[in-house]
Amino acid sequence: MVRDGYFYGLSCAAGAAALAWLTAWPYAVPVLLLGAFFLWFFRDPERMIPQAAGAVVSPADGKVTDVSIVNAGGIPRNRISIFLSVFDVHVNRSPIAGVIRDVRYQRGKFLNAMGAHSAEQNEQNIVTVEGEGRTVVFKQIAGLLARRIVFERKVGDHVERGERIGLIKFGSRVDVLLDRDATVQVKPGDRVKGGASVLALLPVAPVGEAVLSGQREAH
Repeated sequence: MVRDGYFYGLSCAAGAAALAWLTAWPYAVPVLLLGAFFLWFFRDPERMIPQAAGAVVSPADGKVTDVSIVNAGGIPRNRISIFLSVFDVHVNRSPIAGVIRDVRYQRGKFLNAMGAHSAEQNEQNIVTVEGEGRTVVFKQIAGLLARRIVFERKVGDHVERGERIGLIKFGSRVDVLLDRDATVQVKPGDRVKGGASVLALLPVAPVGEAVLSGQREAH
């Protein structure tokens, strides 16, 4: 469970105890139920991380709402959008193994995360991960209820595929931007699990080419 769950859950339990002491126990029941909801909401189940070469895993649990080609920085890229309802696990995971090259927090609105304009206008955290000569960008996007985006890594950190990197509280959206040559494995309407579901497969460079690419990056 995410640490926040204990904070909210214990706070509700304390409030319920106070209400029961000062008034009557029926008044404490709604607060206890709210505490139970928080404990459930901040659950953090273990996942089996796919080991297939070039696999891009889902950064979050939720429903795929869009698979399309978008213009990102003047370059056409595949975009996979995932909507997280209040009932989904909200822990976010890295889609690939690699090094975090950029983290940019963008202030903005709190529009419905399923809306077409939320990807550009909503408050969001934009993360760029580079690994095996490939760059994947994913966005943690706030929604109507989401008011806090948590990201627990920094530029220069190495992350593993499916590693926990943060969360978005209370309903949100995650976008993943991939190169055009990625083979997308999902479609709108599919349900995905963070760290376990494969969103796409990236072409894998030959071993010799990958080594040379790494040497060029080192210089």
